[in-house]
Amino acid sequence: MTPAHPLDRPVWSMLTGRQAHLAEGDGLALRIDRGYGVFGVAADAGDEAQAALAVLVPDDGELWIVEGEPWPVPAGAREVKRAVLAQMVAEGAPPAPRDGGPAILALGEDDAPEMAALADHAKPGPWGPSTHRYGPFFGIREKGRLLAMAGQRILVPGMAEVSGVATWEDCRGRGLARTLIGHVMRAMVARGETPFLHSYADNAGAIGLYETLGFRIRREVHVLVIAK
Repeated sequence: MTPAHPLDRPVWSMLTGRQAHLAEGDGLALRIDRGYGVFGVAADAGDEAQAALAVLVPDDGELWIVEGEPWPVPAGAREVKRAVLAQMVAEGAPPAPRDGGPAILALGEDDAPEMAALADHAKPGPWGPSTHRYGPFFGIREKGRLLAMAGQRILVPGMAEVSGVATWEDCRGRGLARTLIGHVMRAMVARGETPFLHSYADNAGAIGLYETLGFRIRREVHVLVIAK
């Protein structure tokens, strides 16, 4: 089932395109490498593809399906939850702050334990032991402590997803997330890519922040979380 636009089926576009090297499965159903996350996708909603998708559900975890339309629960799986996301796209990036702002550091393997702890605290979305390897992640430190971070996740033709935005609760209200998102967006635009992201559709505060950075809602997409 080829999408009219790569963002109509973002996980399918991701795992059959630029990030096919992270895919497990076959032409009927795919899931991302378990170290990176929990996303899965079927080629279509037919019985054969749905059965292949059910096989990819881990015995001790969940599989997250992100589609433009509500997706049926495969036979042999159970629904854990559903949610609606606002899919947002930015044509360009905000200018760099004139005063320079706080120092933004590239994060890597040495930072992985702190990044995982921050993700566990802030819950920016599914986070696994290899999630920090999706692509460039950036952070802001103060007296050695990692206060906030942001990076990228899904890559589709000509576009890259801003993801992993997280700030410790006692550090919020200082504009750290805004600063990091802007930096990630500028890095994407410099590579010739259009930034996009996903937010829970009922998170008005986050959507308002993203709009001030130039994002506009493209459409709603649907999340289905399944387990054995």
